[in-house]
Parts: sequence; C-alpha cells; structure tokens
Amino acid sequence: MLTFYFAPGSSSMAPHIALHEIGRPFESRPISFARKENHAPAYLALNPEGKVPTLLIDGTPLTEVAAILFYLAKRFPEAGLLPDWDILAEAQVISWMSFIASTIHPARRQGMERSKEVFAIADRKLGRQQWVLARYSIADIHLFRLYWRFANSFHPAPGMFPNLSSHYDRMMARPAVQQTCKIEAAIGYELPA
Repeated sequence: MLTFYFAPGSSSMAPHIALHEIGRPFESRPISFARKENHAPAYLALNPEGKVPTLLIDGTPLTEVAAILFYLAKRFPEAGLLPDWDILAEAQVISWMSFIASTIHPARRQGMERSKEVFAIADRKLGRQQWVLARYSIADIHLFRLYWRFANSFHPAPGMFPNLSSHYDRMMARPAVQQTCKIEAAIGYELPA
C-alpha cells in the first residue's frame, strides 16, 4: 500500500507525477502549508523535518524527492522511468537528479540572477534532445517540476531557455503531468515565496 503526502506545486509534484506514470493505486494525503499541517505531531512522526514529500510504503516512510523517484522507478520497472539497460545511463540519471537537487533547487532562494544562471546551465546540459537521456526518465520529471515553478512564477522571456521550454511543452503533453497538475490546482497552491 502506497500513501503519498504532498503539498500542491511543491517539490512533491515530481513524485506525484511519477505515481501517475506508474499507474498503480495510491492514497493521496494533501498537506496544507498555510495550516501548518507539515508541523503537526502526526506528520512529524512520519517525517521529522516537516517537509514534503513523504511516501508511506506499507507503513514505512520514505522521504526526499530523489529517493522516492528512484524507489518508484526501481519498484515498478514496467513504467520505464529508469534506464536500467545499462549502469552508466542509470548513473547519468542520478547525476542529473543530484544536479537538480543541489544546484537548481536552492537557486530560487539565492535570487533571480542565480536562478537564471543555473537554468542556463541546465538548458545547455539538456541541449536539443527530447529527454534528459535517450528516453523519458525520472530525471525528466525532477527537472520539469523545478522549471515548471520557475516558468510559472517568473515567466522568462521567450527564447531565454529554448531547450527547457521545449522540454516543458513535451512534459505538459504527458497524461500523468496533466492529471497531476489538474489535481494539485484543484486543491490549490500555497507555495512559499
């Protein structure tokens, strides 16, 4: 049994998309930042940091976006979210996800100039290829979520990040992304500045 704790529009959007990609049933538990539900004792017992996401796997909590994405990809290989055809490709996914978590994610708090700088790096790294690697993976989901927030918050000029913008459009065409965005928008976004 999978139970997913998330806050709409937050970093938890990435595993939320992955859960829809794998197509297995899961229980949704939205968390309100405005009502500080992430600091409620019951939630802190699952995730002492009070962050989202948390995925309960048969009652055992798993936290952090990259770990949850990796678990879902490995546990449900039929979804094709991890290039398990060779170890180098799998390591490249981990490399991208580490770059996303350690460089792109904290840039928002470092200001607009730093955000533009790191998205320019990501745009160059991505290049003109359709997906981060030869085929769609959890790295695409992770990258999309951060660019989704940046693009919808700061509205970069057309052509500023052409490769990321094309990737964004391809991601938005995926049914799992559309389903996740619809569900999260219906609940409402309470994102911190």
